[in-house]
Amino acid sequence: MNIKALEQEYLQNLNEFYDADEAKAIFNLSVTSILKITQSKLLTQKNKALSVEELNALTEVLNHLKTGKPIQQVLGETVFYGLTFKINEHVLIPRPETEELVDWILREVKNLKKSFLDVGTGSGCIPVTVKKHLPNLDVSALDISANALKVAEANAKFNKTEINFIEADILNYPDNKKYDVIVSNPPYIRQLEKADMHKNVLAYEPHAALFVSDENPLIFYDAISDFALKNLNPNGYLFFEINEYLWAETLQILIDKRFKNIELKKDMQGKDRMILARTNP
Repeated sequence: MNIKALEQEYLQNLNEFYDADEAKAIFNLSVTSILKITQSKLLTQKNKALSVEELNALTEVLNHLKTGKPIQQVLGETVFYGLTFKINEHVLIPRPETEELVDWILREVKNLKKSFLDVGTGSGCIPVTVKKHLPNLDVSALDISANALKVAEANAKFNKTEINFIEADILNYPDNKKYDVIVSNPPYIRQLEKADMHKNVLAYEPHAALFVSDENPLIFYDAISDFALKNLNPNGYLFFEINEYLWAETLQILIDKRFKNIELKKDMQGKDRMILARTNP
């Protein structure tokens, strides 16, 4: 079988979960990862016959994908902001919106040489990327999940970054350390929003990192804001990735707690997805 024929098999088998463009992108990622070739080389080798070993490996990937398992988990890794991160069922798959948040952080705090904390770190994509680009920062990362922290620690080591990892629940974490930057992409999806989500996200990604109750959906924003008021240095930075449907309510939390210079930012799709706030001088 050649690559072109296998592509048709992928597209036919994945149409239950993805549209044609998504399925083609997943096929391309599968082939370039398994065959260790570039996208441009793939385009010129569609008629290349696959060896038995190559075909078996790509068929195994397809068999996993047919269950709805995300390609990043099947391959065990993904690329975030140009860096490779290991991924498994214990951590969220990093999203493009979070890359936009990291880009904003790097632009805002590029001249800082002090302390940084990521709350709810998951795979560690935020602190590892920030540390890689701003090596003078003292970077810490917190998560309640020991399994997630194992993945984050592996990613820090793989990307040659030194991160201080903390296993703790931010809803009950009495930390006296002072930080210059606190960042969080906490759980923010309400139960009522599940119906609009892709079924493979619901089946394969950790619900504790995704969902909050309909009754108190901003519980983490409230708690992390209080933590920031106590633990941020003067003129400190607080960054959040937020639920696009709850931007006004999230903004109000920060206003009520008297943060300064609050800025709401849209992502590339025009959705209100990020907030920056500052503490008093």
